[in-house]
Amino acid sequence: MAQSVGIKDVARAAGVSVGTVSNVINRPDTVATETRARVLSAIDRLGYVRSESARQLRAGRSRIMGLLVLDMGNPFFVDVARGAERAAREAGLGVMVCNSAQNPGEEAEYLSLFAEQRVRGVLLTPADATGRNIETFRRHGIPFVLVDRVAEGTTECSVSVDDVAGGALAVRHLVDAGHRSIAYVSGPPGLNQVRDRRTGALNALAEAGLGPEALRELPTERLDVAAGRDAGARLLGLADRPTAVFCANDLLALGVLQAMYAAGVDVPDELAIVGYDDIEFAAAAAVPLTSVRQPAVTMGALAAELLLEETEEDTSPRGHEHRRVVLQPELVVRRSSLSAR
Repeated sequence: MAQSVGIKDVARAAGVSVGTVSNVINRPDTVATETRARVLSAIDRLGYVRSESARQLRAGRSRIMGLLVLDMGNPFFVDVARGAERAAREAGLGVMVCNSAQNPGEEAEYLSLFAEQRVRGVLLTPADATGRNIETFRRHGIPFVLVDRVAEGTTECSVSVDDVAGGALAVRHLVDAGHRSIAYVSGPPGLNQVRDRRTGALNALAEAGLGPEALRELPTERLDVAAGRDAGARLLGLADRPTAVFCANDLLALGVLQAMYAAGVDVPDELAIVGYDDIEFAAAAAVPLTSVRQPAVTMGALAAELLLEETEEDTSPRGHEHRRVVLQPELVVRRSSLSAR
């Protein structure tokens, strides 16, 4: 494998010092015209490319922020990344996007990589429910902002959606439609979002005078379509099958919808379905999916802006004030929940 060309190679080829090459690159006006031409010729001939990462490390100001999400296969997180990238680009920064795949071990590896690269800061949707990965990363002194999760302390910023309110919106809609037995396809129980959406669902049932037994939870190991299909198969096997299902995200809901379609179960007349996130595919499903909308692009942009504010050199004399931004969800009603009961 060919070795990369360094600044010393350029200096040797041009017959000048390393300092002169550095001046040609960074302060060309300080170098004599003939010498500058000789150095530029050597750079062109050798194919030398300046190490931007090394320059940034010397300056202590990386132009890259990290973004670590739970699942880049989920369009919700693609939209979060779009929002973050837009805000970063406007500030002259780039975004390094990584996917923990809902795996705490992979999350730890990527956080270690961010620390090694000395990124400007990190936008993080945690996969590790214990918080150990965050505590380890915090020791590096690199600022980070939590995305799609509320910060529990005052040591970092966060941008999230009120998932308790979102879960209540979904189940209140189903109760208002006449459903009294509802399944909750919940995803991994360790995720805060999953627990908060369940809390909201139980709150809506209590408002209607129904007890927690009206909600049948079907946990899944992942938050993807395959897990939704599996949950749908389990749902079909229940003797006293609920008449509606609320899913912790749209991918699960689409999987449940596929399972019902394959089994000949009519949606919504035999089973109403509500998802969460309102990804683009929700409206385009065979039966358009009712969903709780999260402003994903806005979340990503706001998180990036908070991180930029924290890492700017000209912050106020009082320093950066950590903030927890909580956005409100919105119920988008489509045919998957509009049964005539």
